[in-house]
Amino acid sequence: MIEIKEATTKKLQKEFIDFPLELYKGNICFVPPLYGDEKKVFRSDFVYNDTCEAVYYNAYRDGKMVGRISGILQKASNEKNNEKRIRFTRFDSIDDQAVADALFAAVEKWALSKGMDTVCGPLGFSDLEREGLLVEGFDQLSTFEEQYNYDYYEKLITNCGYRKEVEWVESKIYLPEERNEKYEKAADFIMKRYNLRFGIKNSKRDFIERYGDGFFELLDIAYKDIYGTVPFTPGMKKMMIDNFMLIIDLRNVAVILDENDKVVCMGICFPSIAKALQKSKGKLTPAAVVRLLKAIKKPRVIDLGLIAVHPEYANRGIGACICSGLMNMLRQDGIEYAETNLNLVDNHAILNTWKRFKAIQHKRRRAYVKELKNGDNAK
Repeated sequence: MIEIKEATTKKLQKEFIDFPLELYKGNICFVPPLYGDEKKVFRSDFVYNDTCEAVYYNAYRDGKMVGRISGILQKASNEKNNEKRIRFTRFDSIDDQAVADALFAAVEKWALSKGMDTVCGPLGFSDLEREGLLVEGFDQLSTFEEQYNYDYYEKLITNCGYRKEVEWVESKIYLPEERNEKYEKAADFIMKRYNLRFGIKNSKRDFIERYGDGFFELLDIAYKDIYGTVPFTPGMKKMMIDNFMLIIDLRNVAVILDENDKVVCMGICFPSIAKALQKSKGKLTPAAVVRLLKAIKKPRVIDLGLIAVHPEYANRGIGACICSGLMNMLRQDGIEYAETNLNLVDNHAILNTWKRFKAIQHKRRRAYVKELKNGDNAK
């Protein structure tokens, strides 16, 4: 028999955080989140508490923990999309359908108690969190920004009545074998034609002070209709800036301004810190900090974090500027390739952009949805 406990005590919360670290122990593709960040979700001042409610469940059999799941009521998302949804996230389980059934039943019962009619996921509090279930690429190292899972997860989820809602693909991006200067010329032409210029990069702090407001304004506009996104709150902005200050290298950041100094295009890449955090299970031990600093200073891989183009410039060839900028980043000493992270399969603009590189699609992810009926999980 499976026993479900809500993680309301320090002990149960620690078990919730620790479970995937044990489940994936020895797995060379699993990359843990920062342990300190996971602890923050249980704090009263957690950054998403102003727009969300959340619940956390542990599953036990004979006193041993065998699974976990979290449910999120993302009020800002529901209001934006006129929906009554609960998101599920942080689902981890042994390969046992009974465990998955019990965990999803708990989330669905909570959803109904909140007056909701749908459960979807994996989705976090916002798209700044890990999202999507890995369905291809189980032999590939996860990026720090995304979650790894075993191949049996999809079976467990679909057997609970969930169907595919959206799909993402991920690729490794390499420089073309031969340098093609036409992209650089095209980028230069576009910049001159529309009176555009690149933003100044004196220091991280100066960069944020100059372009931070325009940066977030552009993200809200460009990402408004993208699946799973929510408007940036002051807390989310601060969290993102803090992360920016910690791991960003200005060589991997760019903003494009119009003649009125308005941010109309931006791109942010992160040095890959996946391997730096594997040994310490996401904890910032002294040894982990040394590995982290080394990875930031001289990365072998860069992760594409955010790329945004103002709708007014979407059809003006600004993709050539993005390509040119990314190619320059890949020419840095020691960089082998870039990871795209998640691209929706119907985002043809960005997928066509990668065709200008030597691109290898190596991962695929999905989000699932289930419509609830009153009484389905009243037991």
